[in-house]
Amino acid sequence: MSTQIQTRLQTGNAAIQVANFIGGEWESREDKEIRRLNPADQNDLVALSPDSSAETARRAIEAVTLGADKWRRLTPPERGKIVLRAAQIVESDRDNIARLITREQGKPIAESHAEIKRAIDIMEYVSGMGRRLGGQTLPSEVPDVFCYTTRQPIGAVALISPWNIPFAIPCWKIAPAFVCGCPIVFKPSPFTPATAARVVDVFLEAGMPREAIALIHGGPAVGEQLVNNPMVVGISFTGSTKVGMAINAQAAKRMAKTQLEMGGKNPQVILGDADLDLALDSCITSSLDVSGQRCTCVSRVVVEESVADEFTERLVDRFKNIKVGAGIDPTVNMGPLIDSTRLRDVDAFVARARTEGGKVLTGGGRPAGMDYGHFYAPTVIGGITPKHEIGREEVFGPVLALMRVSDFAEAIKIANNVEYGLTSSIFTRDLGRAFNYIDNIEAGMVHVNRPTLGGFSHFPFGGYKHSSHGPREVGDDTIGFYTSLKSAYIKYN
Repeated sequence: MSTQIQTRLQTGNAAIQVANFIGGEWESREDKEIRRLNPADQNDLVALSPDSSAETARRAIEAVTLGADKWRRLTPPERGKIVLRAAQIVESDRDNIARLITREQGKPIAESHAEIKRAIDIMEYVSGMGRRLGGQTLPSEVPDVFCYTTRQPIGAVALISPWNIPFAIPCWKIAPAFVCGCPIVFKPSPFTPATAARVVDVFLEAGMPREAIALIHGGPAVGEQLVNNPMVVGISFTGSTKVGMAINAQAAKRMAKTQLEMGGKNPQVILGDADLDLALDSCITSSLDVSGQRCTCVSRVVVEESVADEFTERLVDRFKNIKVGAGIDPTVNMGPLIDSTRLRDVDAFVARARTEGGKVLTGGGRPAGMDYGHFYAPTVIGGITPKHEIGREEVFGPVLALMRVSDFAEAIKIANNVEYGLTSSIFTRDLGRAFNYIDNIEAGMVHVNRPTLGGFSHFPFGGYKHSSHGPREVGDDTIGFYTSLKSAYIKYN
């Protein structure tokens, strides 16, 4: 870990001074800085980071691009070993990292530990990619010619990560980019600069060449430079659909590759034969993780009429008993929203739902006496149909819309009736309907009798429609983004 960040972290609640990492050195030359306050305690200044200019971003891009020759001779298996060491470093420091994530992002400490486990699992899997970066040998159409394909890095990539999963998502972008041999420019969210610096520290401590990566903090000026700079040949972005589509449109003008993971309006379908205890547990987990600020969260419950009353009553009771507070308290079930803007937007969604005829069954506002943080009560809204905005659009908060259906066919129709298609789940004891659902749901990931969140570290992560674009992240599919195939024909007689 860099001496500067390590010293700050050891001081407990002192502000962390975060720097850019450019040309193999930590530096902070910007006139402006961004102040990050703890979302659970607005009196706690967590971090100060540079509000970098477009020129600083350009220097970062140039530094990694020109510095690639200094480390490219590292073989893919050697790079994989560095990624494995990074996973081991994270494992040894997981308690400190978890506390940092919780303080800066706000999620409960148990969720921070779960995120760290996800990062470790993915890095362990990616470390083996260094021995799987092969192509194919194929038969020749003419005599005496040997033919094969090989994979080569595409060049410098911009990795733009969000604030909701501030440790694991950067790890699952940086690790495969490095193993594939791509110079990396990493731009984290301005909300989680200290966590991002710790990610870079981990890879450097593990032995990643200092010329291989740049960390650049800042806002739109940095993002625009990364998207438009001709030295950046690939852009991997995780964030909102609106921003992702804008990135894709701009990058397409110069034929840059894009890998976009964006929004979701994920349904949990509950049929009349479902195990309601299991469905309730899953619904709580899937809808309130990261305070609902996660693209894989459930935001619609599509429940068959025969069990709707019982399920609704039990769900509302469970939501009323969720403990909201500072995530560092291990007894807290749900932390704050990320900032005042998110708080305002979530509340506005709920207000519009009321106006359109939705019935708030619990929650629907800020918990009393908790104005010191960006807290919002877990909320259930009944009487929602596809005509309601909250039944179609992503809220990104702890708000669950209840939608009743008469049968299985109507459940699939409503589940598919949105512009998103990231993940989905169904609860049923009928194996035939489970497989029918898998075949017909318009989602890149589908779960049966389990929560919608996450997935396994060797499976591709991504969705359909406006939820994803380009090669999938996680698993071996992501190799297709960071490499290009080359065909070789060798005449030997």
